[in-house]
Amino acid sequence: MKFNCKPTASACLQVTGGRGLWMVVCCMIMGLCSCSNEAVSYKKAEQAYALGEYYSAAALFKKSYSQCKPKDKAKRGVRAWWMGECYSHINYAQKAVAAYQNAVRYKCPDSLAVLHLAQQQLKLGNYKQAEQNFRQYLELDPTNELGHIGLLSCELGPQWKAEPNLYKVKREAIFNSRRSDFSPMLVPEGMGISGREDVNQKATEAAELKAVRTNQAEFNINQLESSQLVLTSTRNDAEGDDVSNITGTKYADLFLARREESGKWKQPEAVESEVNSSYDEGACCFSPDGKTMYFTRCSSDPDYPRYAEIWQSARNDASWAKPTKCEISKDTLSSFAHPAISPDGQWLYFVSDMPGGEGGMDIWRTRILDSGFGGAENLGRPINTSGDEMFPSFRPNGDLYFSSDGHPGMGGLDILKAVPDSVRGWIVENQQYPLNSCADDFGMTFDGVHNRGFFCSSRGDGKGWEHIYSFELPEVLQTVTGWLYEKDGYELPEGVVHMVGNDGTNEKVSVRSDGSFTKILKPGVDYVFLGTCKGYLNVKQALKVQQSEESEDYVLQFALPPINIPVLIDNIFYEFDKATLLPESKEALDRLVVMMEENPNITIELSSHCDYRGSDTYNERLSQRRAESVVNYMIEHGVKRDRMIAVGYGENRPKLVRKRLAAQHDFLNEGDTLTEAYIKKLNEEQQEICNSLNRRTEFRVLRTTYGLTMDEVRGETSQGEATKEEDHE
Repeated sequence: MKFNCKPTASACLQVTGGRGLWMVVCCMIMGLCSCSNEAVSYKKAEQAYALGEYYSAAALFKKSYSQCKPKDKAKRGVRAWWMGECYSHINYAQKAVAAYQNAVRYKCPDSLAVLHLAQQQLKLGNYKQAEQNFRQYLELDPTNELGHIGLLSCELGPQWKAEPNLYKVKREAIFNSRRSDFSPMLVPEGMGISGREDVNQKATEAAELKAVRTNQAEFNINQLESSQLVLTSTRNDAEGDDVSNITGTKYADLFLARREESGKWKQPEAVESEVNSSYDEGACCFSPDGKTMYFTRCSSDPDYPRYAEIWQSARNDASWAKPTKCEISKDTLSSFAHPAISPDGQWLYFVSDMPGGEGGMDIWRTRILDSGFGGAENLGRPINTSGDEMFPSFRPNGDLYFSSDGHPGMGGLDILKAVPDSVRGWIVENQQYPLNSCADDFGMTFDGVHNRGFFCSSRGDGKGWEHIYSFELPEVLQTVTGWLYEKDGYELPEGVVHMVGNDGTNEKVSVRSDGSFTKILKPGVDYVFLGTCKGYLNVKQALKVQQSEESEDYVLQFALPPINIPVLIDNIFYEFDKATLLPESKEALDRLVVMMEENPNITIELSSHCDYRGSDTYNERLSQRRAESVVNYMIEHGVKRDRMIAVGYGENRPKLVRKRLAAQHDFLNEGDTLTEAYIKKLNEEQQEICNSLNRRTEFRVLRTTYGLTMDEVRGETSQGEATKEEDHE
């Protein structure tokens, strides 16, 4: 906008003279300077706004506004309008209201000033004033969707606040700073496990902890399943010293909070990798296996508008690798932000203002391919509206949570839940008060399968800065936590569990990086779980879920025997110096019978071993008789004789120390062989331990093609070759 003050000066020159002429000249010079300064401020403000630098633009528009004469109402109205737009972008609702009020008072030609004033009043919980302005705007534009939505929100907001639901909400000081802290994301449990843990022991500890949680009356963040939380923050610890022209704070970085062994959470620290940069980073998510992180990055350019982009980083041992940009679309003039991965890991959901949406920011999705990403598709109605839909996230059961100011709500961004529906696509529900407030509420993250976790809100903060809150919606939940690991070894993250229920359930469940999985169960259903992994025998577990008025978590363990390595049979006991099986051996042998039933195409060698004490001949005969005792027991319990071979090795095959055994005994090293010469170099206590390890009963798989046709054998053989090749690698 341009303006000219010369006509006023000319008029003064025509009616004055002498000393008055000098005064007119001075006034003219001052007027020219004032007009010039106002023009410069306004032009700079326009440039900053075009670049998305709303904080700087607000200050410049304010300066331009103050430089305008009070009688120049048209200019003041326009500048007040732009001040309101800037303040609304940076969440300064109170300042935005004051600016829009001035815009309306000075009769800003843009009628949206009344609508935006009402929206900001709604955000402050001023429902009566907001209602008046929504009605005033609808007189100008009777069909405007956002106007009608706002009017309905003025009715629902006070009603929901007066009748709160069962959500429990609490501000969590440990995660918050004096600046903005938002978009919390719990790290998938099991990510970054070193592989030196006893998975069997870990499963037992998990069962004990589950029992404690089940009996807890109140949610405690120190008892979460997840032990790491990533959040976005503009706190002083963020990288660099520059202040953002967008927000007036430091550029946002990703921070990681860890839970100590005592259960208490530590203060968040900046993520140590190349994920953080001198730009804004935030709003991250993780793939279901925890191996890939997606996050938003806003780069800056002094000559171009700032557009948000989605980047990804792969997990590299204990840190994150250098991130790369996600090429979702060739559109370079739209923003792509707020990533969320579907529970099955096949879709990347995100937010964008690219053409083809419903208006404002919309939620889109694109399929994740080995070669990159498929085409983007808009989720459409009823999720997207003419307003803004942002910050999508998923609960593991498939429920989609997002925030919107285009649905009826309480004020700013409200959290909504969208449940998949075969007819309508999605059923959308506002989560109401106290999860929602009149301020902005967004960024849900869930603790496993439970309806509890964290979100962020700007409620109660005069500067509009967001802070982290915990939430819980009490519910009766039946769940199962399973652990898939190599028998006598460690977790099997490549494993798959097949879950079948007599209600028609038939799912293939991938496990996390620590070999675990968690699923919600239906009361009254009988389930069968089959743990599988290439190169290992299958293990089956049955579970009958009872009706219950209390939450309960069942814990199952799948110890998968490897195909190409001898497997120890624990708890096989014989009479002293004899081959007679003791009754205490029954439980272990019955499990072996079940394993043979679950793997009907295998044949095995059952072997017995002795320590070096006693003559070679005596040891070989005793071990042979003991191996035959085990085979006879198996035959008596339905296993065909031609599927088993009994071999007594005596002392000829001493125990080979594998990784887990080395972790259990600090004087042993992986790869050691417990020969007589090796053992005699140890102290007396260690010698006894090694001798007991050598006295053992094992089985190893000889064939995986028993009872198969030739065609089936060919298929099994080619798979077996692939398995051996994989094991070798």
